Amino acid sequence: MAKKTKEPLLEIVDLKKHFDLGGTLRKKKILTAVDGVTFTIYKGETFGLVGESGCGKTTTGRTIIRLYNPTGGKILYEGVDLATLNNKQMFPFRRKIQMIFQDPYASLNTRMTVTDIIGEGIDTHNLLQGKERQERIFELLEKVGLKREHANRYPHEFSGGQRQRIGIARSLAINPDLIICDEPISALDVSIQAQVVNMLEDLQEEFDLTYLFIAHDLSMVRHISDRIGVMYLGKLMEITTSDELYDNPRHPYTKSLLSSIPIPDPRSSIRESRIILEGDVGNPINPKPGCRFASRCRYAKDRCRQETPELVEIEPDHFVACHFVDEIND
Repeated sequence: MAKKTKEPLLEIVDLKKHFDLGGTLRKKKILTAVDGVTFTIYKGETFGLVGESGCGKTTTGRTIIRLYNPTGGKILYEGVDLATLNNKQMFPFRRKIQMIFQDPYASLNTRMTVTDIIGEGIDTHNLLQGKERQERIFELLEKVGLKREHANRYPHEFSGGQRQRIGIARSLAINPDLIICDEPISALDVSIQAQVVNMLEDLQEEFDLTYLFIAHDLSMVRHISDRIGVMYLGKLMEITTSDELYDNPRHPYTKSLLSSIPIPDPRSSIRESRIILEGDVGNPINPKPGCRFASRCRYAKDRCRQETPELVEIEPDHFVACHFVDEIND
């Protein structure tokens, strides 16, 4: 069973990932996809990362695993700063950190059999060979709800849900400690999503895994996460425990997100509490100083448009980036 501790496994400190979009010498266009993100993931827990499409969730995950090289900041894995390592030095850490990708159709090589897809990491790290390798692949297929006879088939012979299960088996093949789940259920049918999430929870307990769970489905994130971070345009707006976030949201953006969760009864009075955001979404290209949410926040003041708020602990384990958080929540 996964043991949750207060021992940090991954510490992200002021992480930045900017993309140079060109432009002129006088004015370069810089896309600030991730712009100073800080959070900690403890061993055995699931840390959820939520926000609108384009807020930088996936870029954060890909930068942590070094699919993207960070522009700045630290990625401390058990005290080692991955941001400073070259490809050769990163090699042993790639066994410790794996990723489940969002699109099960694009993330599997159509020319490879399931055996080759799952076994690729085993071969790369020279873990098992021959019969032991094949038995490991069979074992992983059964762990994710597939059968041994599926091993010699190709990705096009499977449904989306089955493909994602293959992707999950691939991520488990080299016994990682941390798995970055990049919206692993968003491309799946609703009828299958719960099955995959329940399977991820079972695997976490069995293999003592730690998850970074990236998603925009707030109800599903609450189900699986111990703590949640809310992102908006490359910045973290709020971090706290799952129950605290849903029961006592403090940032205006978090409140608007939670109010948008669909409810089963459309006649319910809860619908009257919907928060409709007005104003324009800020531009992540060469952003102006101030709070990224200021252009859509009904509480915004001059200070919000001039000074970027820091992520501050307002209560134990509850962090909020808002200049007027106490005034708003009186």
